[in-house]
Amino acid sequence: MRQFARAMLVLLLTQLAWACGGVDNSDDSNKGIPGVTESEIVVGSSLALTGHAGYLGTQTLQGARAYVKYINDNGGINGRTLRIKAVDDSYDPPRCLANTQEFIISGDVLALFSYVGTPTTVKVLPLVEEARIPLIGMFTGANALREPFNRYVVNIRASYYQETKAAVQHMINDLGIRKIAVFYQYDAYGFDGLIGTELALKQYGLEPVARGSYIRGTQDVTEGLKKIVESGAEAVVMVGTYGACARFIELALDDGFNPVFYNVSFVGAEELARRIPEGNPTVLMSQVVPPPMSVGSEDDAAVQYVQLLERYFPGEPPSFVGLEGFLNARILVEGLNKAGRDLTREGLIRAIESIRNFEMGPGLSITYGPKDRQGLDQVYFTRLMDRHFVPFTDWNTLHRKVAP
Repeated sequence: MRQFARAMLVLLLTQLAWACGGVDNSDDSNKGIPGVTESEIVVGSSLALTGHAGYLGTQTLQGARAYVKYINDNGGINGRTLRIKAVDDSYDPPRCLANTQEFIISGDVLALFSYVGTPTTVKVLPLVEEARIPLIGMFTGANALREPFNRYVVNIRASYYQETKAAVQHMINDLGIRKIAVFYQYDAYGFDGLIGTELALKQYGLEPVARGSYIRGTQDVTEGLKKIVESGAEAVVMVGTYGACARFIELALDDGFNPVFYNVSFVGAEELARRIPEGNPTVLMSQVVPPPMSVGSEDDAAVQYVQLLERYFPGEPPSFVGLEGFLNARILVEGLNKAGRDLTREGLIRAIESIRNFEMGPGLSITYGPKDRQGLDQVYFTRLMDRHFVPFTDWNTLHRKVAP
């Protein structure tokens, strides 16, 4: 109730500001536009910088900042520098809500940017809608950010429904697996992955042979593991964070249970690989960006990300998560450039709507429209080899190992 009351307060304050003329998003001048000065544009980011999802937030932010630093070093955006005002929410929905309320009430940010996580981001959607503030480039594939349509919510990556659908199709069609279980975080994120898997299985007249869950912020996976082991599942769709998923795999192997362990992209490839014990499990992960590359075309975002990461964060290893943050920043900058010098929130949204065939590398072309806020649709697959997730496309190589 306390969080609800605070949310209602911020909505009333925002409406009062509009009524008094303090925030006018219809004006084409920059007078009174939040987060915009003569020399600077500020966007606000609430994301996990500490806690059990801290790796995901820090990598997302680092990737975004690598591109922002590059843009600022090369003249900025229409004569202004861009700054990301990042605050930690530790992947905690009430903290994310409070951070967002502060962004809106303070009037210090033009837009919200690169939020991390489903339960946190979904929590702020009513504020985004009421305040009419753009929310751009979230590290989550939640369906609630796509349906119903919200003109202020700009997705860049593919959804969890798209990831789980592609994975289920490969497991059934290429590996001959039909007994598929789901291990999921018991919250909006986990439910989204569970529903996506159920919808994909339904197309084959199937449903999960077992459903096992755990509570967000813990690694108490034993009850969920027991249900899945008893089901005799040949594959497990895993929708959690890296710590809990790694613990599940570790205990499963200790119990002699070694199915295909498939993880959605949010789990975090590099951190999951580091935590999985030695052995020979079949661990797969879908990705919504291509692998970061050190060589190739200068127009390829995956190459540019690695180069700029080394320039601005020397010694930091590239990651799939960091690349996603980098792509988020590229779309934000493209929208700001198109919006021109006379920035407003509505102007930024109209500019993003006008993006057509924006190329960022092979398979990375983005087009938006008045009723289209979905950027990329590609799903890539990786497998764990020598403690690293590496790309693969030939599922037959897995077939000989999984189902000889």
